[in-house]
Amino acid sequence: MGHREDLLEGAKRCLLEKGFLRTTARDIVKESGTNLASIGYHYGSKDALLAQAYVSLVEATGDRFDPGGAGEGALATAPGSLERFQEVWTHIVNAVGESRAIWLLSFELIVQGDRMPEVRRMLVEAEEQGRSGLLPLFNGIPEEEQGKDAVDSEGRLYQTLLQGLMVQLLFNPETATDAAQLTEGLRRVIEGATKG
Repeated sequence: MGHREDLLEGAKRCLLEKGFLRTTARDIVKESGTNLASIGYHYGSKDALLAQAYVSLVEATGDRFDPGGAGEGALATAPGSLERFQEVWTHIVNAVGESRAIWLLSFELIVQGDRMPEVRRMLVEAEEQGRSGLLPLFNGIPEEEQGKDAVDSEGRLYQTLLQGLMVQLLFNPETATDAAQLTEGLRRVIEGATKG
């Protein structure tokens, strides 16, 4: 690996151990075996490097939402069905539980975002990618074929559900909503909406 990759890997380890606010540039350099100047050269700033490391950690966790990592083929249920909805949320619940430290970083960002404007700006830009990345799990359509309307509606719905579920799973995993409960709630909403 080159310095750029070494820095990214070192920053990931620092984030998981110390979080955003307690990680210093010197921590990253020590962890990566590089030098202070290489942070600026490759990433522009420590905050930009930490933001990229965070996005990389979340992307790796997001890949576990689809257990086969192959999109449509890895999931056993029909796209767009309530069964698919429940299957995907079952995998998401498991992945969030296995990646607690990464999701705790998300809350550090939410609470401290105003103090880290560069990091916040970068992550706001990454939000749309997150929305479009969730859609194929549910509808079976490749990410590059998702329409803007779908990303702005369905993608936002799934992202909002994910963030709310993440809060529950981190705060009290024993009482957090599970995939079956989430699916039953959706089924009832659909049933109620189609009655009248």
